[in-house]
Amino acid sequence: MSTADGRGGTSDMRGRGMTYDTGFIRGDSSSREHFDPWRVEKELAVIRDDLNCNAVHIVGGDPDRLEIAAHVAAELGMEVWFSPYPLEQTTDQILTLFATCAERAERLRAQGAEIVFVAGVELSVMNRGFIDGDDVSARLERLLTDPEGRDERFAELGSRLNAFLGTAVAHIRERFQGPVTYAAIQFEAVDWDLFDIVTLELIRSAAVADIFRSSVRSLVAQQPKPVAITGFGTATWRGAGDMAPRSMEIIENDPDTGAPVRLSGVVERDEDGQATYLHELLEVFDSEGVDSAFVFLFALDNLPHRPDGDPRDDLDLASLGIVKVFEGRNGVAYPQMPWEPKAAFGTIAEFYRR
Repeated sequence: MSTADGRGGTSDMRGRGMTYDTGFIRGDSSSREHFDPWRVEKELAVIRDDLNCNAVHIVGGDPDRLEIAAHVAAELGMEVWFSPYPLEQTTDQILTLFATCAERAERLRAQGAEIVFVAGVELSVMNRGFIDGDDVSARLERLLTDPEGRDERFAELGSRLNAFLGTAVAHIRERFQGPVTYAAIQFEAVDWDLFDIVTLELIRSAAVADIFRSSVRSLVAQQPKPVAITGFGTATWRGAGDMAPRSMEIIENDPDTGAPVRLSGVVERDEDGQATYLHELLEVFDSEGVDSAFVFLFALDNLPHRPDGDPRDDLDLASLGIVKVFEGRNGVAYPQMPWEPKAAFGTIAEFYRR
Protein backbone atom coordinates (compact mmCIF):
# COMPACT_ATOMS: atom_id res chain seq x y z
CA MET A 1 0.00 0.00 0.00
CA SER A 2 1.23 3.51 -0.76
CA THR A 3 2.24 5.67 2.16
CA ALA A 4 0.38 8.87 3.02
CA ASP A 5 3.04 11.03 1.40
CA GLY A 6 2.90 9.03 -1.81
CA ARG A 7 6.22 7.20 -1.60
CA GLY A 8 6.73 3.57 -2.48
CA GLY A 9 4.49 0.58 -2.01
CA THR A 10 1.88 -1.06 -4.17
CA SER A 11 -0.65 0.86 -6.26
CA ASP A 12 -4.15 0.80 -4.75
CA MET A 13 -5.96 2.38 -7.68
CA ARG A 14 -8.64 0.14 -9.11
CA GLY A 15 -8.46 1.64 -12.60
CA ARG A 16 -4.95 2.08 -14.01
CA GLY A 17 -5.79 3.88 -17.20
CA MET A 18 -4.67 5.57 -20.38
CA THR A 19 -6.57 7.88 -22.73
CA TYR A 20 -6.70 6.75 -26.36
CA ASP A 21 -7.57 9.15 -29.18
CA THR A 22 -9.73 7.93 -32.07
CA GLY A 23 -9.95 11.44 -33.52
CA PHE A 24 -10.89 14.76 -31.95
CA ILE A 25 -13.18 16.30 -34.57
CA ARG A 26 -13.62 20.06 -34.95
CA GLY A 27 -15.51 20.98 -38.11
CA ASP A 28 -13.79 19.23 -41.01
CA SER A 29 -10.56 18.70 -39.07
CA SER A 30 -9.59 15.59 -37.08
CA SER A 31 -6.59 14.92 -34.85
CA ARG A 32 -6.41 11.46 -36.43
CA GLU A 33 -6.85 11.64 -40.18
CA HIS A 34 -6.24 7.93 -40.79
CA PHE A 35 -7.91 5.33 -38.60
CA ASP A 36 -6.54 1.83 -39.17
CA PRO A 37 -8.29 -0.87 -37.08
CA TRP A 38 -5.17 -3.05 -37.32
CA ARG A 39 -3.07 -0.30 -35.73
CA VAL A 40 -5.78 0.32 -33.12
CA GLU A 41 -5.66 -3.34 -32.11
CA LYS A 42 -1.87 -3.33 -31.81
CA GLU A 43 -1.80 -0.07 -29.83
CA LEU A 44 -4.47 -1.12 -27.38
CA ALA A 45 -2.58 -4.38 -26.81
CA VAL A 46 0.52 -2.31 -26.03
CA ILE A 47 -1.51 -0.23 -23.59
CA ARG A 48 -2.67 -3.38 -21.80
CA ASP A 49 0.45 -5.52 -21.97
CA ASP A 50 3.34 -3.05 -21.91
CA LEU A 51 1.86 -0.10 -20.02
CA ASN A 52 0.08 -2.48 -17.59
CA CYS A 53 -3.26 -0.68 -17.93
CA ASN A 54 -6.48 -2.42 -16.99
CA ALA A 55 -8.69 0.45 -18.19
CA VAL A 56 -8.77 2.75 -21.19
CA HIS A 57 -10.57 6.04 -21.80
CA ILE A 58 -11.47 5.95 -25.49
CA VAL A 59 -12.23 9.44 -26.79
CA GLY A 60 -13.27 10.94 -30.11
CA GLY A 61 -16.06 12.40 -32.18
CA ASP A 62 -16.87 9.54 -34.58
CA PRO A 63 -19.25 6.89 -33.17
CA ASP A 64 -18.00 4.22 -35.60
CA ARG A 65 -14.40 4.70 -34.51
CA LEU A 66 -15.35 4.74 -30.84
CA GLU A 67 -17.23 1.48 -31.20
CA ILE A 68 -14.40 -0.22 -33.10
CA ALA A 69 -11.79 0.77 -30.53
CA ALA A 70 -14.08 -0.03 -27.60
CA HIS A 71 -14.75 -3.50 -29.01
CA VAL A 72 -11.01 -4.17 -29.33
CA ALA A 73 -10.32 -2.96 -25.79
CA ALA A 74 -13.17 -5.07 -24.41
CA GLU A 75 -11.84 -8.14 -26.22
CA LEU A 76 -8.51 -7.44 -24.52
CA GLY A 77 -10.27 -7.54 -21.15
CA MET A 78 -9.90 -3.88 -20.24
CA GLU A 79 -12.56 -1.73 -18.63
CA VAL A 80 -13.69 0.67 -21.37
CA TRP A 81 -14.65 4.28 -20.71
CA PHE A 82 -16.70 4.99 -23.84
CA SER A 83 -16.30 8.73 -24.30
CA PRO A 84 -17.85 10.72 -27.15
CA TYR A 85 -15.98 14.03 -27.19
CA PRO A 86 -18.01 16.77 -28.92
CA LEU A 87 -16.21 19.93 -29.95
CA GLU A 88 -17.91 23.17 -31.05
CA GLN A 89 -21.30 21.46 -31.25
CA THR A 90 -24.75 22.70 -30.28
CA THR A 91 -26.66 21.05 -27.46
CA ASP A 92 -28.96 19.32 -29.96
CA GLN A 93 -25.95 17.91 -31.83
CA ILE A 94 -24.43 16.70 -28.57
CA LEU A 95 -27.64 14.91 -27.58
CA THR A 96 -27.75 13.15 -30.95
CA LEU A 97 -24.12 12.05 -30.58
CA PHE A 98 -24.71 10.78 -27.04
CA ALA A 99 -27.80 8.83 -28.06
CA THR A 100 -26.13 6.90 -30.86
CA CYS A 101 -23.00 6.29 -28.77
CA ALA A 102 -25.07 5.05 -25.82
CA GLU A 103 -26.73 2.48 -28.06
CA ARG A 104 -23.35 1.25 -29.28
CA ALA A 105 -21.92 1.15 -25.77
CA GLU A 106 -24.92 -0.88 -24.59
CA ARG A 107 -24.38 -3.46 -27.33
CA LEU A 108 -20.88 -4.04 -26.00
CA ARG A 109 -21.99 -4.06 -22.36
CA ALA A 110 -24.73 -6.59 -23.14
CA GLN A 111 -22.06 -8.87 -24.61
CA GLY A 112 -20.22 -8.90 -21.28
CA ALA A 113 -17.82 -5.95 -21.63
CA GLU A 114 -17.13 -3.64 -18.68
CA ILE A 115 -18.25 -0.25 -19.99
CA VAL A 116 -18.50 3.16 -18.36
CA PHE A 117 -20.25 5.79 -20.47
CA VAL A 118 -18.69 9.27 -20.28
CA ALA A 119 -21.28 11.93 -21.09
CA GLY A 120 -18.82 14.42 -22.53
CA VAL A 121 -15.72 16.24 -21.38
CA GLU A 122 -15.58 19.92 -20.35
CA LEU A 123 -18.75 20.55 -22.35
CA SER A 124 -19.23 24.12 -21.17
CA VAL A 125 -16.02 25.50 -22.66
CA MET A 126 -15.58 23.08 -25.57
CA ASN A 127 -19.06 23.57 -27.08
CA ARG A 128 -21.76 26.12 -27.80
CA GLY A 129 -24.76 27.03 -25.69
CA PHE A 130 -23.30 27.28 -22.18
CA ILE A 131 -20.99 30.33 -22.22
CA ASP A 132 -21.05 33.21 -24.71
CA GLY A 133 -18.13 33.08 -27.17
CA ASP A 134 -17.23 31.70 -30.58
CA ASP A 135 -14.37 29.49 -29.37
CA VAL A 136 -12.71 28.12 -26.23
CA SER A 137 -10.49 31.16 -25.68
CA ALA A 138 -13.38 33.59 -25.99
CA ARG A 139 -15.53 31.57 -23.60
CA LEU A 140 -12.83 31.35 -20.96
CA GLU A 141 -12.11 35.06 -21.30
CA ARG A 142 -15.79 35.83 -20.92
CA LEU A 143 -16.05 33.60 -17.86
CA LEU A 144 -12.84 34.37 -16.01
CA THR A 145 -11.26 37.69 -16.98
CA ASP A 146 -13.50 40.32 -15.38
CA PRO A 147 -13.83 39.75 -11.63
CA GLU A 148 -17.02 41.82 -11.48
CA GLY A 149 -19.96 39.49 -11.78
CA ARG A 150 -17.78 36.38 -11.92
CA ASP A 151 -19.77 34.55 -9.24
CA GLU A 152 -22.98 35.24 -11.13
CA ARG A 153 -21.44 33.94 -14.36
CA PHE A 154 -20.31 30.74 -12.63
CA ALA A 155 -23.79 30.26 -11.17
CA GLU A 156 -25.42 30.77 -14.56
CA LEU A 157 -22.99 28.32 -16.16
CA GLY A 158 -23.68 25.67 -13.53
CA SER A 159 -27.43 26.09 -13.97
CA ARG A 160 -27.26 25.77 -17.76
CA LEU A 161 -24.89 22.83 -17.71
CA ASN A 162 -26.75 20.84 -15.07
CA ALA A 163 -30.03 21.37 -16.86
CA PHE A 164 -28.48 20.01 -20.03
CA LEU A 165 -26.79 17.10 -18.22
CA GLY A 166 -30.11 16.13 -16.66
CA THR A 167 -31.62 15.82 -20.14
CA ALA A 168 -28.51 14.11 -21.56
CA VAL A 169 -28.29 11.52 -18.79
CA ALA A 170 -31.97 10.66 -19.22
CA HIS A 171 -31.35 10.07 -22.95
CA ILE A 172 -28.28 7.95 -22.18
CA ARG A 173 -29.91 5.81 -19.48
CA GLU A 174 -32.81 5.01 -21.82
CA ARG A 175 -30.25 3.34 -24.06
CA PHE A 176 -27.37 2.28 -21.79
CA GLN A 177 -27.71 0.23 -18.61
CA GLY A 178 -24.19 0.57 -17.20
CA PRO A 179 -22.51 3.27 -15.07
CA VAL A 180 -22.48 6.84 -16.38
CA THR A 181 -20.12 9.70 -15.56
CA TYR A 182 -19.06 13.11 -16.87
CA ALA A 183 -15.51 14.52 -17.08
CA ALA A 184 -15.85 17.93 -15.47
CA ILE A 185 -13.83 21.04 -14.87
CA GLN A 186 -14.16 21.92 -11.19
CA PHE A 187 -15.77 25.31 -11.81
CA GLU A 188 -18.64 23.66 -13.68
CA ALA A 189 -20.21 22.72 -10.31
CA VAL A 190 -21.75 19.52 -11.63
CA ASP A 191 -24.68 17.87 -9.84
CA TRP A 192 -23.06 14.52 -9.13
CA ASP A 193 -26.38 12.97 -8.06
CA LEU A 194 -26.92 12.44 -11.79
CA PHE A 195 -23.90 10.15 -12.10
CA ASP A 196 -22.43 6.93 -10.75
CA ILE A 197 -18.79 8.09 -10.70
CA VAL A 198 -17.35 11.55 -9.96
CA THR A 199 -14.86 12.34 -12.72
CA LEU A 200 -12.71 15.47 -12.92
CA GLU A 201 -10.16 16.82 -15.36
CA LEU A 202 -7.59 17.63 -12.69
CA ILE A 203 -4.29 19.09 -13.88
CA ARG A 204 -1.51 20.48 -11.70
CA SER A 205 0.21 23.73 -12.61
CA ALA A 206 2.80 25.70 -10.66
CA ALA A 207 0.03 28.03 -9.44
CA VAL A 208 -1.71 25.22 -7.52
CA ALA A 209 1.20 22.89 -6.81
CA ASP A 210 1.29 23.69 -3.08
CA ILE A 211 -2.39 22.77 -2.56
CA PHE A 212 -2.77 20.06 -5.18
CA ARG A 213 -2.37 17.04 -2.89
CA SER A 214 -4.62 18.42 -0.17
CA SER A 215 -7.23 19.34 -2.77
CA VAL A 216 -7.28 15.78 -4.12
CA ARG A 217 -7.53 14.44 -0.56
CA SER A 218 -10.47 16.73 0.20
CA LEU A 219 -12.20 15.86 -3.05
CA VAL A 220 -12.05 12.14 -2.34
CA ALA A 221 -13.10 12.59 1.29
CA GLN A 222 -16.13 14.68 0.37
CA GLN A 223 -17.49 12.28 -2.24
CA PRO A 224 -19.48 9.17 -1.31
CA LYS A 225 -19.00 7.92 -4.88
CA PRO A 226 -15.78 6.70 -6.54
CA VAL A 227 -13.58 9.50 -7.85
CA ALA A 228 -11.79 9.25 -11.19
CA ILE A 229 -9.28 11.66 -12.70
CA THR A 230 -8.97 12.23 -16.44
CA GLY A 231 -7.27 14.81 -18.61
CA PHE A 232 -4.01 15.08 -16.66
CA GLY A 233 -0.80 15.41 -18.62
CA THR A 234 1.73 17.88 -19.91
CA ALA A 235 3.64 18.63 -23.08
CA THR A 236 7.23 17.63 -23.76
CA TRP A 237 9.09 20.96 -23.52
CA ARG A 238 11.10 22.20 -20.55
CA GLY A 239 8.85 24.07 -18.15
CA ALA A 240 5.61 22.71 -19.59
CA GLY A 241 4.59 21.14 -16.28
CA ASP A 242 4.47 24.56 -14.61
CA MET A 243 1.64 25.61 -16.93
CA ALA A 244 0.36 22.12 -17.76
CA PRO A 245 -3.28 23.04 -18.48
CA ARG A 246 -1.96 25.49 -21.07
CA SER A 247 1.19 23.71 -22.21
CA MET A 248 -0.20 23.16 -25.72
CA GLU A 249 -0.69 26.89 -26.25
CA ILE A 250 2.73 27.19 -27.88
CA ILE A 251 1.08 25.87 -31.07
CA GLU A 252 0.25 28.24 -33.91
CA ASN A 253 -2.84 27.07 -35.78
CA ASP A 254 -4.06 27.70 -39.31
CA PRO A 255 -6.58 30.57 -39.00
CA ASP A 256 -8.97 28.94 -41.47
CA THR A 257 -8.84 25.23 -40.62
CA GLY A 258 -7.55 25.35 -37.03
CA ALA A 259 -4.95 22.70 -37.89
CA PRO A 260 -1.60 22.96 -36.05
CA VAL A 261 1.10 24.53 -38.23
CA ARG A 262 4.19 25.29 -36.12
CA LEU A 263 5.31 26.30 -32.64
CA SER A 264 5.26 29.94 -31.66
CA GLY A 265 8.90 29.82 -30.58
CA VAL A 266 11.88 27.59 -29.90
CA VAL A 267 11.63 25.39 -26.80
CA GLU A 268 13.83 22.65 -25.36
CA ARG A 269 12.73 19.00 -25.43
CA ASP A 270 12.33 17.58 -21.93
CA GLU A 271 10.93 14.05 -21.96
CA ASP A 272 12.23 13.43 -18.44
CA GLY A 273 10.24 16.44 -17.23
CA GLN A 274 7.05 15.03 -18.71
CA ALA A 275 7.78 11.64 -17.15
CA THR A 276 8.45 13.14 -13.72
CA TYR A 277 5.28 15.21 -13.86
CA LEU A 278 3.10 12.19 -14.66
CA HIS A 279 4.76 10.05 -11.99
CA GLU A 280 4.20 12.70 -9.35
CA LEU A 281 0.52 13.06 -10.20
CA LEU A 282 -0.03 9.30 -10.28
CA GLU A 283 1.56 9.08 -6.83
CA VAL A 284 -0.81 11.74 -5.51
CA PHE A 285 -3.90 10.13 -7.00
CA ASP A 286 -2.92 6.67 -5.79
CA SER A 287 -2.03 7.65 -2.25
CA GLU A 288 -5.04 9.93 -1.78
CA GLY A 289 -7.67 7.31 -2.63
CA VAL A 290 -8.59 8.06 -6.25
CA ASP A 291 -10.45 5.08 -7.73
CA SER A 292 -9.24 5.38 -11.35
CA ALA A 293 -6.80 7.60 -13.22
CA PHE A 294 -6.37 8.01 -16.97
CA VAL A 295 -3.14 9.56 -18.25
CA PHE A 296 -3.77 12.01 -21.08
CA LEU A 297 -2.78 10.57 -23.52
CA PHE A 298 -1.21 7.82 -25.62
CA ALA A 299 -0.62 9.59 -28.95
CA LEU A 300 -1.63 12.62 -31.01
CA ASP A 301 -1.10 11.93 -34.70
CA ASN A 302 -1.56 15.56 -35.74
CA LEU A 303 1.45 16.66 -33.67
CA PRO A 304 4.29 14.71 -35.33
CA HIS A 305 7.90 14.56 -34.21
CA ARG A 306 10.16 16.39 -36.67
CA PRO A 307 13.67 16.29 -35.22
CA ASP A 308 15.35 17.73 -38.32
CA GLY A 309 15.02 21.25 -39.66
CA ASP A 310 13.37 24.24 -37.99
CA PRO A 311 12.77 23.34 -34.31
CA ARG A 312 9.45 25.19 -34.48
CA ASP A 313 8.22 22.46 -36.85
CA ASP A 314 8.64 19.74 -34.21
CA LEU A 315 5.01 19.73 -33.11
CA ASP A 316 5.58 16.79 -30.78
CA LEU A 317 7.15 19.21 -28.30
CA ALA A 318 3.63 20.53 -27.71
CA SER A 319 2.06 17.07 -27.57
CA LEU A 320 0.84 15.47 -24.37
CA GLY A 321 1.32 12.07 -25.99
CA ILE A 322 3.60 9.58 -24.26
CA VAL A 323 4.81 8.40 -27.66
CA LYS A 324 6.25 10.60 -30.41
CA VAL A 325 4.57 10.05 -33.77
CA PHE A 326 6.58 10.02 -37.00
CA GLU A 327 5.67 10.99 -40.54
CA GLY A 328 6.32 8.35 -43.19
CA ARG A 329 8.39 5.97 -41.07
CA ASN A 330 8.15 3.60 -38.14
CA GLY A 331 9.95 3.49 -34.83
CA VAL A 332 12.58 1.14 -33.44
CA ALA A 333 11.11 -0.18 -30.18
CA TYR A 334 7.91 -1.18 -32.03
CA PRO A 335 8.99 -1.60 -35.66
CA GLN A 336 5.42 -1.98 -36.95
CA MET A 337 4.26 1.26 -35.35
CA PRO A 338 4.77 4.86 -36.62
CA TRP A 339 5.95 6.09 -33.25
CA GLU A 340 8.60 5.72 -30.56
CA PRO A 341 8.00 5.70 -26.78
CA LYS A 342 9.00 8.76 -24.78
CA ALA A 343 10.51 8.56 -21.30
CA ALA A 344 7.01 8.78 -19.78
CA PHE A 345 6.08 5.46 -21.40
CA GLY A 346 8.48 3.53 -19.17
CA THR A 347 7.61 5.59 -16.10
CA ILE A 348 3.90 4.82 -16.43
CA ALA A 349 4.54 1.14 -17.15
CA GLU A 350 6.66 0.85 -14.01
CA PHE A 351 4.12 2.66 -11.85
CA TYR A 352 1.20 0.58 -13.03
CA ARG A 353 3.20 -2.64 -12.61
CA ARG A 354 3.43 -2.12 -8.82
